[in-house]
Amino acid sequence: MKIVSVIARYLLGLMFTVFGLNGFLHFIPQGPPPANPLAVQFFTAISVSHFAAFFFAVQLVGGLLLISGFFVPLALTLLAAELYNILAFHLTLLPGIAPGLVACALWVLVFLQYRESFAGILAAKPAVRG
Repeated sequence: MKIVSVIARYLLGLMFTVFGLNGFLHFIPQGPPPANPLAVQFFTAISVSHFAAFFFAVQLVGGLLLISGFFVPLALTLLAAELYNILAFHLTLLPGIAPGLVACALWVLVFLQYRESFAGILAAKPAVRG
């Protein structure tokens, strides 16, 4: 299981690093605009306001952390929010959820290896100091 988790960590890290860099450098050709006018409005709003830069920065940082192997629980936490947004966007505005599901499956494989790091936040009644 450890080997599978390491492979998943590298693949997920590579995926988010590439797409995070693409957000800044635009080296992947852009396809046709989405058919859904709400999706076009969403893209326009986050692009014009530069809000998308935050998405891409989190993707880049999370991807690089996964590739490096340092702060993996932090990277998983950051990328969980990204994956939520990706899935929510594709479920509500633009069909084509398969790449998001692949990323989620990779995320779960990495999470299973690091689940002890999340023990405190997954406890119903966490320990409190003081």
